[in-house]
Amino acid sequence: MERFSIVYRIAGTENEAYARAHDLCLEQTVEFPAELVPSGFIQDHLVGQITKFVPDGLEKYQATISFAIETASNELTQLLNVIFGNISIKPGYRVEEIKLPDSLLQLFKGPRFGKAGLRELLKVPKRPLLFTALKPMGLSSEKLAELSYQFALGGIDIIKDDHGLTNQSFAPFEERVRLCAEAVERANRETGQKCIYAANITAPHNELVSRARYAKENGAKGLLLAPGLVGFDTMRFLAEDDTIALPIFSHPAFLGSYVLGSDNGISHFALFGQIMRLAGADGTIYPNYGGRFSFTREECQSIVKGTSVDMGNLKTSFPCPGGGMSISNIPDMIEVYGSDVIFLVGGGLFKHGPNLIENCNYFRSLVDAVSK
Repeated sequence: MERFSIVYRIAGTENEAYARAHDLCLEQTVEFPAELVPSGFIQDHLVGQITKFVPDGLEKYQATISFAIETASNELTQLLNVIFGNISIKPGYRVEEIKLPDSLLQLFKGPRFGKAGLRELLKVPKRPLLFTALKPMGLSSEKLAELSYQFALGGIDIIKDDHGLTNQSFAPFEERVRLCAEAVERANRETGQKCIYAANITAPHNELVSRARYAKENGAKGLLLAPGLVGFDTMRFLAEDDTIALPIFSHPAFLGSYVLGSDNGISHFALFGQIMRLAGADGTIYPNYGGRFSFTREECQSIVKGTSVDMGNLKTSFPCPGGGMSISNIPDMIEVYGSDVIFLVGGGLFKHGPNLIENCNYFRSLVDAVSK
């Protein structure tokens, strides 16, 4: 008879919002006319229950709805369906926070490495980690490998495929992964560092696992995946596969519409923090404030909270702000994020000057200096 709770922000007058909360209780469970719901177990236990209803701004209310854990069926897919299934199609509902009991949390392994495990893998105990992406699309595998080599020589910790690099003719997946992984390892032998290359395995479902295994067998030490394109439970499946056992970085492609409306969708805290952890992301990539996207400072700070809020047995994950970040903004970023962050700088590394290795060294020196 245990229950879990979801906090929703609901638009409307008090009467309208309360009626919508009542509608949500039915829509997300029995999906049946209220007057026809069978009495007893179904009506008393399975139908969602409003446990709290308070104002949250002008014609906005926060409603905490509790659900029977049986409705989630011990599956991430069904849990997400209960949280925001049919109601996502109706206007005026936004998921703010997910509150799960240990009995549900223990069903999910979450991030395999988490913050502590990733730091151990990279041998970087304290400072912010440095992330960059291979771009632009259109370069050959050989040129992307050369970029990987220079990034690694310059002191970058994690080098990932850009999310648009999959299996295009100009840089085929297997060739690109093999060459880039080799380039990073060659640089590591020269520097003594533990830089890793993360291959993008976002792909058709029938190729996902084979690409992940190929990447691991050919030297990739991490994976990039866009759960908005392949599914959150697909990421969970890969994160829990002991034959793969690589850190996974989630990319936000296709997820923007979930968080861009104040009255609809899912909060930054819940989507990029809590749900990504449930689905096994060791690092969650999202657009940083002040870049070319519209996320605010407060929204980015809420993501950081979501990556570290207590979720029972689930490890904390790394926030990975990126998207138009400039090297010159690193001191301000550290003021906001502290040390438990992975800074993702892509095009900004090229803008700083003509020598890519020197640019990376400068990026690293800024982080080292400000961290101390």
